[in-house]
Amino acid sequence: MDTRHYRTVAETVSGTPAVDGAGVKLVRVLGPKTTERFDPFLMLDAFDSENPADYTKGFPWHPHRGIETVTFLIRGRIDHGDSLGNSGTIGSGDCQWMTAGSGIIHQEMPKAASRMLGLQLWINMPAAHKMDDPAYHDITADMVPEINENGATVRIIGGSLNGTDGAFRGTYVDALLLDVALQPGAGIDIPVDELDTVFVYSMEGKVSFDPESLEPKTYIEYRKAVRLENGNLVRLTASTSESARLVLFAAKPLKEPIAWGGPIVMNTREELDTAFMELERETFIRHR
Repeated sequence: MDTRHYRTVAETVSGTPAVDGAGVKLVRVLGPKTTERFDPFLMLDAFDSENPADYTKGFPWHPHRGIETVTFLIRGRIDHGDSLGNSGTIGSGDCQWMTAGSGIIHQEMPKAASRMLGLQLWINMPAAHKMDDPAYHDITADMVPEINENGATVRIIGGSLNGTDGAFRGTYVDALLLDVALQPGAGIDIPVDELDTVFVYSMEGKVSFDPESLEPKTYIEYRKAVRLENGNLVRLTASTSESARLVLFAAKPLKEPIAWGGPIVMNTREELDTAFMELERETFIRHR
């Protein structure tokens, strides 16, 4: 009996152009209007520019509480620092996985490059752990295991795939995060848990989610987020005319209430009010 059940496309989200930080141009793909359907994934900002004026003003010092932020670069460089005393650079192929927890203040300052291509994902934290101590995890390109199969290259940034552990395993949300590169016409099956929220963001090229047996295939253009539903396999296929680059995300939904105020995401309005009051009183940072 064949137990393979390919996930189908539930919806495609294009996102909207936005300006954030001190003047960074980006595309806000996921946000407050998509939280219920993409739970536990809160926000996805994507950036792709060959003009340094679009991003070098950066994201000066700002707070976070109640979430984890995942910054992944395919190309480019971002200098960063935070209130834990961490500082460094995110380079091409690197990832920064930051747990804001009870509160952290940090900055991210992109540097001029021939191309800035990457994304930042916000993952919600369970209510019981939103006030846990903050933490920072630096994932360099050489730490990320890689699987090569029939023209497909899969880098396992978070979670595990077919028995291979990725560079990082989430403490609060065990999110699968895969960087997938497909040569023209190449395809690969990615196993996922049937209970997980699963979506793909296409960075370059066109990708199909149709099973191998289905022809002709329907291709999704790049710069789209595609939520998939009902199944234990995701079939990814590039068009025969060009290569494709995409990131796959999967995790179990938290199914908890969300109170979102800018860089802070809690469960109630009262918790948000407390966080902003502490910012005003300079008691927001609880770690030493």
